[in-house]
Amino acid sequence: MNDLMTIITICTFFLTIGFIFWKPNINEAIPASVGAVIILLTGTVSLANLGEITETISGAAITIIATIVMAIVLESFGFFQWAAEILVRKARGSGIRLFWLTNLFCFLMTLFVNNDGSILITTPILLMLLNSMGLKNHQKIPYLISGALVATASSAPIGVSNIVNLIALKIVHMDLYMHTAMMFVPASLGLAFMTVILFILFYRTLPKKLPPVAPWSLKPGGHPLKGESNEVKVRSTKFMRNVLIFVFCVRASLFVASYIHFPVSLMAVIGSAILLAWRWIYLKIPPVDMIKKTPWYILVFAFGMYVIIYGLRNLGLTEWLIQLLQPLVAGSLVHASVLMGLLLTILSNLFNNHPALMVGTLTLTNMGLDPITLKISYLASVIGSDMGSLILPIGTLATIMWMHILRKGGVKISWGQYLKVTIVVIPITVIVTLILLSFWVSWLF
Repeated sequence: MNDLMTIITICTFFLTIGFIFWKPNINEAIPASVGAVIILLTGTVSLANLGEITETISGAAITIIATIVMAIVLESFGFFQWAAEILVRKARGSGIRLFWLTNLFCFLMTLFVNNDGSILITTPILLMLLNSMGLKNHQKIPYLISGALVATASSAPIGVSNIVNLIALKIVHMDLYMHTAMMFVPASLGLAFMTVILFILFYRTLPKKLPPVAPWSLKPGGHPLKGESNEVKVRSTKFMRNVLIFVFCVRASLFVASYIHFPVSLMAVIGSAILLAWRWIYLKIPPVDMIKKTPWYILVFAFGMYVIIYGLRNLGLTEWLIQLLQPLVAGSLVHASVLMGLLLTILSNLFNNHPALMVGTLTLTNMGLDPITLKISYLASVIGSDMGSLILPIGTLATIMWMHILRKGGVKISWGQYLKVTIVVIPITVIVTLILLSFWVSWLF
């Protein structure tokens, strides 16, 4: 009977992951839910375990949903078109300048929202921008690939930018502010290093001179006769600046909440509620539309995947990994950092970063490591799952969604074109970031 449970649990895990990979346009909550139900029916996960799982993921899921609500409100305010116009204006006709601006924009959007929300915001903006310039397919690729890699990898510096990071933080009992203190500097330097490598790779393909773009062409149904007066533009810029300052303050408040042990998820909900009220007053749009627009399936997906991973843990997967890794991780901080980062890079590209980081974190908590080695091993795991997972397009849900958005937008990027970039950029970026992390934490403590 136990052998049958083991076989069913392992097969369920592989079938769930396989279905998400092969059918990226299908809501990923469906295979995760079906997999979780099968695991519960086998008895691998008990009803008592469900309570633990709910407690572990609820805060993270609520925080992420609240930040996505903020992104939807930004869209209502016309942020997409406003941001696209600024990118065009600041680029001043230079394709090189536009490259750096788009990557900075993608980095900031992930910090302001989260990696999935950033992909959903930045990819349509870039497609709209590049299409309005009339660039050829091969000229769009540098901006789209680098933008996607930066937007997804930018969830590493702060834990609040990725649901799986938040779940893992809860498992290792680590505060949000501590994660940022230890991670922001090395991960940001790693991102800067990655962007430089991308620039060197794409330099020949980047158009040096961009064709002119009329601001009205960036608006839905835009027409030259619908131009805005300077007074309207100034008012719009001032309003958008105030909204962004408020969003930044909400993000900062999450770290303050973590420091004073106030529930981070409650702080995120309060911030989103105020922004919704602001929209209601300013645009006369009641918050009811959020029920339809909010991607509630993220909650279902996170819960379903965690049930499946918990089933594997109960079967002894983490014990096997502990025996394998403990002698290696306990060696030194550099060993712990590089080994866990590379392991999570491999697991994320094989099985997706959500289950990979959950397995890695559950393993670490049972190794009996000293506090500093545990923290650096966890942070290295985050680098592996947030940055290292980008070698293959199936490594993260964000890149799976990105591929789907590109297809809908009429831009074709093959696996070959994607891999030609990532196989050079990602491994070296991960190793450099992991080494920086070990030195930074050693110096910090």
